[in-house]
Amino acid sequence: MRISSVSLPLSLLTLISSALAAPSNGDRDLHAVVLDVLARAAPESPSGDYAPANVDCPSERPTIRSAAKLSQSETDWLKLRRPKTIDPMIAFLKSANIANFDAVGFVNSNSKNFSVVPNIGIAISGGGYRALMNGAGFVAAADNRVAGSTDAGGIGSLLQASTYLAGLSGGGWLVGSIFANNFSSITTLRDGYDGSSLWQFSNSIFEGPKSSGISLLNSADYWKDVVDQIDDKEDAGYPASITDPWGRTLSYQLINAQDGGPAYTFSSIADDSNFTAADTPMPILVADERSPGTTIVSANSTVHEINPWEMGSFDPTVFGFAPTRYVGSNFSGGSIPSDGHCVRGFDQYGFVMGTSSSLFNEFLQTNLSSYDVPSIFTDLLTKVLVDVDEDDNDIAVWEPNPFYGYNNATNKNAGATQLTLVDGGLDLQNIPLHPLIQPERAVDVIFAVDSSADTTYNWPNGTALRATYARTKEPISNGTAFPAVPDAETFINLGLNKRPTFFGCNTSEFSSYKVIPPLIVYMPNAPYTQDSNVSTFTPSYADDLRDSIITNGFNVATMGNGTVDKDWPACAACAVLSRSLERTGTDVPAACQTCFTRYCWNGTTDSTPVGSYEPTAIIGLDALGAGARLSVGGQVGVAWAVVGLVGLVLVI
Repeated sequence: MRISSVSLPLSLLTLISSALAAPSNGDRDLHAVVLDVLARAAPESPSGDYAPANVDCPSERPTIRSAAKLSQSETDWLKLRRPKTIDPMIAFLKSANIANFDAVGFVNSNSKNFSVVPNIGIAISGGGYRALMNGAGFVAAADNRVAGSTDAGGIGSLLQASTYLAGLSGGGWLVGSIFANNFSSITTLRDGYDGSSLWQFSNSIFEGPKSSGISLLNSADYWKDVVDQIDDKEDAGYPASITDPWGRTLSYQLINAQDGGPAYTFSSIADDSNFTAADTPMPILVADERSPGTTIVSANSTVHEINPWEMGSFDPTVFGFAPTRYVGSNFSGGSIPSDGHCVRGFDQYGFVMGTSSSLFNEFLQTNLSSYDVPSIFTDLLTKVLVDVDEDDNDIAVWEPNPFYGYNNATNKNAGATQLTLVDGGLDLQNIPLHPLIQPERAVDVIFAVDSSADTTYNWPNGTALRATYARTKEPISNGTAFPAVPDAETFINLGLNKRPTFFGCNTSEFSSYKVIPPLIVYMPNAPYTQDSNVSTFTPSYADDLRDSIITNGFNVATMGNGTVDKDWPACAACAVLSRSLERTGTDVPAACQTCFTRYCWNGTTDSTPVGSYEPTAIIGLDALGAGARLSVGGQVGVAWAVVGLVGLVLVI
């Protein structure tokens, strides 16, 4: 069958094709060798396996610290990281080419003053594999290592200029996978290696890896390995929850290590050579605290972050952080008793990613009947669930509770032996903004990549932004500020969920706050070259669909490499500079004023009721077949594969 694609500029095809081109076999083999040699997230569990184990405490025994300021580890790291963002920021600004403004000179002249130089954060929302793939497209577009990202219309070097990279649920899988694999580029993760199951989503976690090169011979071996690892954790005295098998199965797809790296720990990132040298942004994953049997909403949930050094919360409830490396130790009142052991290995990498995405625990259970899963695994689930109420299947059990007896006056779970955490999006704050709007981090701009399924057909409508904004009006926000955002109908009626939108441009709205929060650059998932609204709970994706959704995310990030708006890179650069220009009293360039008029939400609303929201293609969708449609999570949604651009006639 022959089909003709839509007519587009040749430059668009060239840029996107080169940006997402697979490396040659020789380059791939060389990269695989380099990846094995370089430091990365590492098997640092002292048990050598999935189970935590006792270790001698260091001379300075681990303690829980107050959240009144950043940790010394982060403060010291920032002294290295912020200077290293200068050169890529200059490259990004130079490429963006803001008309009649010397952006490079502005940054250069302030390069020693980090109260002036922009501080950039990127936040990748939840939304299962949809969020991972769409978020991957944004990260690829922002990464100067990806071919084509720094060409005309691109936003390359933005990633290298950023200080923080936060993820939640499916976005947490993306951030976790990037750092578990030596801060690999998206093209490297997507294309993988011979004998590796890395990002091989065509086989669902219920089938197990299709590659035999990771020590497994068949699906039965896969499930036996998962069960054995969790049995080892329980035998070591640590109760398992559904999050344990969920995190273990995810790891086979996301970590390029034998058996999914059962001994890999999240805290080992802190020892990576490229991270200790501050050559990468700082990864942060997000989860919510929920006591068993309670309902979680954004106004009452304690938001926890997990970073390579610490896990805990800035919220006034807990208002403390535990050392990530030593969670699993028996803290009491903020310290480990003098006769108590230190424990390491509890922060197993997959368990941390699973904690941030525990919404999928039920997904794991309900899909078992659709696949030939051996009884050895279903028996494990039965054993794990025997003491768990059906409404609490989404809980990740962190026992012992590191905040036991800590901040008793405000910490409602200070008397609980378990800290129970759930998916970071269950309080509707599905974009991990919370860590990045903390005044202590002084972030100036956040690129908020939203792949939420807020509408009937799995498109975002700003719900996550509204949840974070509403929370700042509650006592739990502890004075944290956030820009006002409109209702869902306005998002759709004004097209704010189909293009980038800036929130918080007019800082006068924060006159009652002690600090001005970051400018939010909202980047919603939208159909540029692929209907990327696949269901959150679709368990597998053919390689061509995976690649097409990533490509669509690249287009979302770049507005089709400037095809939709040739000035988009300059406008993104204006957003990065906005707070810095204001702090220094620098006149806003005319080009930026035009950008702000175009992209800043000015308070206009249109709350006309919206029916079914089914957006049309922004650039153009190419048919997988004549009228081909794929079933999307029980709904019928379009899932066209991109097979042609630029008016070429292609054969499929």
